[in-house]
Amino acid sequence: MNAKRWLLPTVMLVLSQASPAFSHVTLEQREATIGAPTKVTFRVPHGCGEQATLKLRVLLPEGFIAAKPMPKAGWKLDIAQGAYAKTHDYFHGAKLSEGNKEITWVGNLPNGYYDEFVISGFISQDFKPDAMLYFPVVQECASEAHRWIEIPKAGQPADEIKEPAPGLRLVPKK
Repeated sequence: MNAKRWLLPTVMLVLSQASPAFSHVTLEQREATIGAPTKVTFRVPHGCGEQATLKLRVLLPEGFIAAKPMPKAGWKLDIAQGAYAKTHDYFHGAKLSEGNKEITWVGNLPNGYYDEFVISGFISQDFKPDAMLYFPVVQECASEAHRWIEIPKAGQPADEIKEPAPGLRLVPKK
């Protein structure tokens, strides 16, 4: 059989089977440095079924401090603030015990479009290298929602998770 004849159907089959992995809210960045500022970019590739995304809520994990969302034209920002579980060291000896805990964008992203939502912040020095920092996200549409909030248990295969929370692998300062 001619290799060119079966290559395209094989590639299409692999991509179609992998599409659920590509369909969730993900982070552009894969890693962040412990004890340093970072930017996280949430990529939203679709709505809910055929419905537009109307709201994107991001729960900021403990240890992601001094968070500031990037405004988006046409979207309203809601920010929930509160106390951190502990006081964290910040720049130049400053300590932070409270800050932004949840960021919500409210607007309209039609299902046929892709967009990104950005938050800058600081990774606390309290983490160990190779730890994962997960950002639970709820993507709301008119009559349904995707809850990208599942965090894998130790040793759990990624393909067992239906709606995984996006995460960053933490690396030490160089």
